[in-house]
Amino acid sequence: MLPKMPSSQWISASLLVVLLSQHPAVIAFYLPGTFMHTYTPGEAISAKVNSLTSIETELPFSYYSLPYCKPPEGVKKSAENLGEILMGDQIDNSPYRFRVNMNESVYLCTTDPLSKEQAELLKKRARDLYQVNMVLDNLPVMRFTAQDGVTIRWTGFPVGYNPMGSNEDYIINHLKFKVLVHQYQAQGDVVITSDDGVAMVESDRKSGYQIVGFEVVPCSVRRDPEAMSKLKMYEKVESVNCPLELEKSQAIHENERITFTYEVEYVKSNIKWPSRWDAYLKMDGAKVHWFSIMNSMMVVFFLAGIVFVIFLRTVRRDLTRYEEMDKESQAQMNEELSGWKLVVGDVFREPCCSKLLCVMVADGIQITGMAVVTIVFAALGFLSPASRGMLLTGMIILYLFLGIIAGYVGVRVWRTIKGTSEGWKSVAWLTSCFFPGIVFVILTVLNSILWGKKSTGALPISLFFTLLALWFCISVPLTLIGGLLGTRAASIEYPVRTNQIPREIPERKFPSWMLVLGAGTLPFGTLFIELFFILSSIWLGRFYYVFGFLFIVLFLLIIVCGEVSLVLTYMHLCVEDWKWWWKAFFASGSVAFYVFLYTINYLVFDLRSLSGPVSATLYLGYSLIMALAIMLSTGAIGFLLSFYFVHYLFSSVKID
Repeated sequence: MLPKMPSSQWISASLLVVLLSQHPAVIAFYLPGTFMHTYTPGEAISAKVNSLTSIETELPFSYYSLPYCKPPEGVKKSAENLGEILMGDQIDNSPYRFRVNMNESVYLCTTDPLSKEQAELLKKRARDLYQVNMVLDNLPVMRFTAQDGVTIRWTGFPVGYNPMGSNEDYIINHLKFKVLVHQYQAQGDVVITSDDGVAMVESDRKSGYQIVGFEVVPCSVRRDPEAMSKLKMYEKVESVNCPLELEKSQAIHENERITFTYEVEYVKSNIKWPSRWDAYLKMDGAKVHWFSIMNSMMVVFFLAGIVFVIFLRTVRRDLTRYEEMDKESQAQMNEELSGWKLVVGDVFREPCCSKLLCVMVADGIQITGMAVVTIVFAALGFLSPASRGMLLTGMIILYLFLGIIAGYVGVRVWRTIKGTSEGWKSVAWLTSCFFPGIVFVILTVLNSILWGKKSTGALPISLFFTLLALWFCISVPLTLIGGLLGTRAASIEYPVRTNQIPREIPERKFPSWMLVLGAGTLPFGTLFIELFFILSSIWLGRFYYVFGFLFIVLFLLIIVCGEVSLVLTYMHLCVEDWKWWWKAFFASGSVAFYVFLYTINYLVFDLRSLSGPVSATLYLGYSLIMALAIMLSTGAIGFLLSFYFVHYLFSSVKID
């Protein structure tokens, strides 16, 4: 488990690094969230175990919910950050002990006779493809399997297996570990973080071995429980090869006693400590990511061409011709106005549900800011996957503190629409409660399901109160402060007056919502390939660390959303439809509809192994939260750009 470091200590550590880097005789090393540990030969290290996970159920369970061997000092939980708890992680100590650079094969324990309930539970976990997630020196254990001539990397190893053509279930009870170590020679002073998170300098640091890889070959081996139970924990046993015959494998039966053993082999490696995560983060399908970016670029240029035509060939031409006329000709032209010029007296008429619009735009800007800052920090390497849960923790903290911007934007838009600050407090309150409130309701429903299944993914009651405290003690006050700043900012004046009587909108052959809904396909086209990799990372347990690609895709998505919304707003104005406010929001926000449909497609075709209505409900619930966040974010971007486009367009026309 990684150390937690208070913010003041982070600042001290950063200043320490800067000072040391100015000294030519010092070699400084520092990476937030990690620290390098050098072990001496024979030094004991204990592996840790995370929750059991499965791509079939997506319900994590505690490692010790199964009858595994327990450490002699008892089970102790490691401290977990907010992100780890939300992801369902539960990290405990384990009896697996490793002595550095010492190859050995040792005995752990022999269980008591399995009860009927224990045997059934083991069989169920094996059939549901549950994986044991073990960690050594903060490195997840990795195994390799060959499939169709291709070697596939997996993190963790299965609880058990059910061979084809067999009615028996077999448990993995013997583990063959391979630990890759790099021999380290001390050089100068090194900045590290200790176990309590305090930055410090070690002079003449000891030489030794650094763990740079952790691999396992899981086996099922049938042993004589009577003979093995006479041994003590960590006594040496003979090394064995994984048996291919089922008769020599350990089947799961009621009243069966299961013996657990493991062996360790140390292999020297040229991999250096800073590069040890490369094996986990090795990016497959780089060409696919570049294809995604090129595809997005084509959409951007296509829409940019349309915007160019609108601005330079249509709008500019009309405005230039209008400005070159004399007053008499202008008056005559005013009587013959057509297209968007006809709605000059209605274009800034207050939309329906204006308060809800302000709240959704404000929340969308808050989510967009959170996403941009998080992805930038992740792309720069500050949110390392070695720091479990830090990505989600960082996102939550950013969202809380960006409430001040959400309050400012929401109230500023409200003042613009209403022409007054009256009612700004309710706008700020709704802004702070709208999106978090919906997420809280969905999570409560999903959490009740997890509680019923006794999963470690269920949030404890204490965490619910912690989240509520963060919400009402940080986010809500900051949103109100942002709203107050919005009331004091300079108001945005409309360039034209609004008529008292609204203009009738001509009937159209097709409803406008069809055009708005169809517009979402263009932003979706820029992100659907990257969306596949993100979903695979979340639901198939794969590492996602191509944040550089993700940042480029996000940048292109913002451009496409703005262009799509701008083009549709202009098209609606040209057919004398002055109700553009909500249409501008949903023109780009409708991409969320296609994202949600894609998640359903992913569930049906890529998560075929996902079993049961409970797992599907969890998947759809989390997908709904993601789609809602995307709708608010993209909708806010499209609306604000459309507003400034309309404001600029009609500020250039002098019509009474």
